[in-house]
Amino acid sequence: MELPSREWRLRCYGCHRPMDRCFCDRIPTIKNRTQVLILQHMRERFHPFNTARILKRSLTNSRLLVDHSDRLAVALSEIQLSNEVGLLYPGPEAQLLGDVAAEKRPKQLVVLDGTWHHTKTLVRDIPLLQRLPRFRLAPCEPSRYTIRREPHVQYLSTLEATVAALRCLEPETSGFDRLIAAFEGMIESQLTLPMSGYGWRRNHRRGLAPLKIAKALKDDLENVVVVYGETAPGFKGDRSSARDAKIKTVPSNTPVYWAAERMVSGERFECAVEPPWPLSSSFLEHLKVPATLFEHASSLEEFRQSWEAFLRPRDVLAFYYSNIPKLLNAIGGRSRASLHLKSIHLDGSRESRTLEKMLDDSNVDIGPILGSGRAGHRLACTAAFANHLHCLASLADRKIANA
Repeated sequence: MELPSREWRLRCYGCHRPMDRCFCDRIPTIKNRTQVLILQHMRERFHPFNTARILKRSLTNSRLLVDHSDRLAVALSEIQLSNEVGLLYPGPEAQLLGDVAAEKRPKQLVVLDGTWHHTKTLVRDIPLLQRLPRFRLAPCEPSRYTIRREPHVQYLSTLEATVAALRCLEPETSGFDRLIAAFEGMIESQLTLPMSGYGWRRNHRRGLAPLKIAKALKDDLENVVVVYGETAPGFKGDRSSARDAKIKTVPSNTPVYWAAERMVSGERFECAVEPPWPLSSSFLEHLKVPATLFEHASSLEEFRQSWEAFLRPRDVLAFYYSNIPKLLNAIGGRSRASLHLKSIHLDGSRESRTLEKMLDDSNVDIGPILGSGRAGHRLACTAAFANHLHCLASLADRKIANA
């Protein structure tokens, strides 16, 4: 029997799901103490898998504002925010909610709803959000929201993040388990559906069959560490000066900056390394870092010791850019398993594309920058790609299990 077209399919006005997939009756009513204000990006409003609507329907002490950034800024300025308001938004300046003393925790929570790109736009365009104290979470497991992709394994859907925050702020409140169960039921229901012509968005480039995803990305993600490094440029000065400075003894592939992040825990490593010779202003501009970054740089030996101390015995080093193996050899130390992500093709195509272009073609948000300058951006791209591959592998396994 031919499935009805997307335009004529009857939908529930509560959850925006097809009537035969409606789960409104499973959404519990939760009398939360902390006021939750959800700011939703306009483009997220009618997405059928949007979780902000579920939150608004469940939390009695909540409010949902949907509009473009400029009008949301006006609406937010007209709301009487509490003196103890906080923005739930990840980033290096955000406090870990669980580590904040009870008396300093927010009594009102502002939550942003949309893709990572949408939420970054909201923060950029709404000045009031930039002034709010920020709080973040440290999830112990990846998001269950496998029907939509997060830019990083530490990032959760709006519903999961809000529930995790409320559990921390008011552990005595009941109903959160039922809300998560309804959310997971919606996901399981969707995963049982065959691929069809009336889906929300079809991406013909996103094939799963050609993917050969390493076991570490599928089953051992907590031991995957994404890495990126910048190398010292070749010496272009007077050769006699080079000999006097004894820089000829320094390998040409010496790292001057190294950044890494553990995929699941989010633990980071950053280190500026003393360059073998002074770095030119043009090279610093190329790296997009200030000269002050190297004022207190570590010696090469200090860097090696701190890097080895960061690593664990079972770690797998994942990288994308082709210069990283040479840098790893230059660093030396204990031999470790590595994974070159560039060998994994999302769609079976071998056309030459930058990592940024590949992520953009696959509608993958890069997420926050994970370090300084160009290295931080490239490390964020590597982490986003690794997480995307993990999500694709998990989704494929679940579809096979449900087949």
